[in-house]
Amino acid sequence: MGYSFKTFLKQAGKDFYNQSVNPPVVRASTILFKSFYDIKKMQKKHSKYPTEGYFDYGRQGTSTTHALSKILNKLEESYHVFLTPTGFGSIFLAMLSVVRPGDEILVSDPVYSPTRILTQDFFKDFNIKTIFYNPKDLSTLKNNITKKTKLIFVENPGSNTFEFQDLSKIISIAKKKKIFTAMDNTWGTPYFLKPIKLGFDMAIVSATKYYSGHSDVMGGSLAVNKKVFKYVQKAEKISGLRMGPDDAYLIIRGIRTLDTRLDRHEENTKKIVSFLSKYKKITVLYPFKKGTDDYKMWKKYYKGSSGLMGLKIKSKNKSSISKFVNSLKLFGYGYSWGGFESLALHQELKAQGKRKYTILNKNDHIVRLHIGLEDPKDLINDLKKSLKFIK
Repeated sequence: MGYSFKTFLKQAGKDFYNQSVNPPVVRASTILFKSFYDIKKMQKKHSKYPTEGYFDYGRQGTSTTHALSKILNKLEESYHVFLTPTGFGSIFLAMLSVVRPGDEILVSDPVYSPTRILTQDFFKDFNIKTIFYNPKDLSTLKNNITKKTKLIFVENPGSNTFEFQDLSKIISIAKKKKIFTAMDNTWGTPYFLKPIKLGFDMAIVSATKYYSGHSDVMGGSLAVNKKVFKYVQKAEKISGLRMGPDDAYLIIRGIRTLDTRLDRHEENTKKIVSFLSKYKKITVLYPFKKGTDDYKMWKKYYKGSSGLMGLKIKSKNKSSISKFVNSLKLFGYGYSWGGFESLALHQELKAQGKRKYTILNKNDHIVRLHIGLEDPKDLINDLKKSLKFIK
């Protein structure tokens, strides 16, 4: 990369454009050439690597999307980064690139709800078998590997319950059996963890979240190593899963402040965690408690922690949990996260697909919080007033 991560974010992409601070938005469907001979000449020139500076039709992208891809490729320290219209589009592309009918895949049990629906239900129609493993007991991964196992899909930390896994151990198991690996790294982003550098074949980030940072754009990135590149390239070409230039522009603009925002998210979240950890009815699901397995695994692999966390609240009165969430004034109620604003959701794990290993007790409830960039003192006061509703 040459410069530090922070400096690169501010300077990246200047080789893709001339005078404007950010790359201009270039929109195109039809690309014109001086002659049909020139079309053939370009196609021949880029036949071995058609995603690099190759424009003969709008689906190949434009200089705007290529600028973002190049920036993210350096951040990820990967071989190439593919861009998709949504974060889940990158998950879909990663899986469909390497998995075929008759194959089996292993997926961490506490995954993002749409990922679970895709693997648990949708893939059945295509004769693809999914086995969920316990992120806290990797023998459930190792013992379920067969000759048909094609992919291990990791989401770290786990969705809503925030389990941290021994990533190097998973990579070691996969490499011995020659199995592809993919990791959803949206929580950490390459600012805190670089999965490709660690040894994963594919790394996914929902650009909708921290890359954008302003809750006004959708997008996804799929970073790959050289080994898996040709499979993803082929699937991307067939599927047409490409990001548009306007979305790419907004993500480039947002990513300039990724480091500044994530540092502040982390700082604010630690203050909120310190406050909430004093409540006996609440178990804070965040890597803060030294000596715990989650803390050890987080500390082993990550350079920092983001603003997304969970609360496991013990209460016999379910409606009081809803009252707690609904009485918050500074926390919005809505899906997604990673923007500048704080959010709160009462998460029904049963509604997100039946988990095999993450089982809550009858009186346990999950509330997911995203800690934004507001003054943490105000957020704490807001939480303090609303916690009175929990009974």
